Amino acid sequence: MRNSIFCLVIVMLIGCGSSSEEGSSQTALCQRPELNAKIFCALQQDYLWYKDLPATINPADYNTPQALLDAVAAPQDRYSFAITQQEYEDRYINATYFGYGFSTVRTDNNTALQIAYVFDDGSAAQSGLRRGDKIIEIEGVSVASWLSQLDAGTVTSDEIYGPNQDGVVRNFVWTKPDTSEMSADLIKRQVTTNTVLHRSVAMQGDKRVGYLVFNSFIELSEIELEQAFAYFGQQNIDELVLDLRYNGGGLIRVANQLSTQIARNAVQGQVFVKYQYNDKNSGKNSSTIFSTGAGRTVLNLDRLFVLTSPSSCSASELVINALAPFVDVVQIGETTCGKPVGMQPDIIGDHVLFAINFQTVNAQNQGDYFEGLQPECPVANSITGDWGVITDPLYAKALGYIDGNGCNEASVSAAAMSIRTPKVKPMLRSPWAMNNEQ
Repeated sequence: MRNSIFCLVIVMLIGCGSSSEEGSSQTALCQRPELNAKIFCALQQDYLWYKDLPATINPADYNTPQALLDAVAAPQDRYSFAITQQEYEDRYINATYFGYGFSTVRTDNNTALQIAYVFDDGSAAQSGLRRGDKIIEIEGVSVASWLSQLDAGTVTSDEIYGPNQDGVVRNFVWTKPDTSEMSADLIKRQVTTNTVLHRSVAMQGDKRVGYLVFNSFIELSEIELEQAFAYFGQQNIDELVLDLRYNGGGLIRVANQLSTQIARNAVQGQVFVKYQYNDKNSGKNSSTIFSTGAGRTVLNLDRLFVLTSPSSCSASELVINALAPFVDVVQIGETTCGKPVGMQPDIIGDHVLFAINFQTVNAQNQGDYFEGLQPECPVANSITGDWGVITDPLYAKALGYIDGNGCNEASVSAAAMSIRTPKVKPMLRSPWAMNNEQ
């Protein structure tokens, strides 16, 4: 297993222990063999907010590690969790999950499920489902009826979508944005979750604008980002719109890679992130510089447009915060989740504990965005079609800004309508320079 720094998940693997001055009760707790006792022991030493832990508690009173975490976590902690090692491997290393390969949001007064995104490897994408489509019927029953029963507790998600067994089939009916209707039998299976959901280049005025929809910072992302930036490099883009509205975070190492590929010349040798631990672990306080970008395609941009929502979290926020001292970062959309903290996963028994261990700040020691990063151009998110459609309000705002309108709302639509697909021109810049199926 690779030891890497996560903002949402992995940093390094550390053992459970206690210092001699913590008292006999904690020493006794840390010597107990049961899983929950070991987890609470780890929290007392490494948890960023260990002073907020209850003074007396019996970990054995809780049936699962997650139940224990839910009971003892600090009030400001919305993020700590524990999963089995197998769940960890599947989710963060193998990048797979079991399903049809789509994510949805409720729409039209709970009468439809609108597709937020699909994964290339799933049967949904392979059957023609795309972002913006609306599922109206599943297995011959209207979505309105399914959701009503689900909310009433009379059916479960398994009854709607089928059990998590390979080969389970459900018939789906959906409408496209042009109101045409489609139907297909979708098959449940292990789905590899691609993290680059979309990449394209379009002309806005005399500028070539790259558009990158990035969904998660995991191991697989390293290769997918390089492929995307090689494409942008070949197209010799002048501006980049980075869509992080569904990106909940991941590896800080990958966030560093992405940031460097965007703006290497402006950030070379500068501090990417500083780590601040609790007073028991202040010796771990350190900083990391931006990567060199060696062997990767870099764009050397001095401005970046970032599309955000409340689902933009952790490593997504880190990219914005880390680049802000060095390039013009224009945030468009909605306020981010507010997670300037991360964790060092701890393997304890057959579980991996992800408890908040440190806070992150940028080169200018800015990092107290617990209420989220505020957009320069506030825009309400809505799904109007597939990625890159000119009716997408966040993407349209970015195009309008590039066209010289700033955050001027009145001129965005006209500016967006001027978008066109560019012809490829010779390269001038060096190429070296989860799913929530409800």
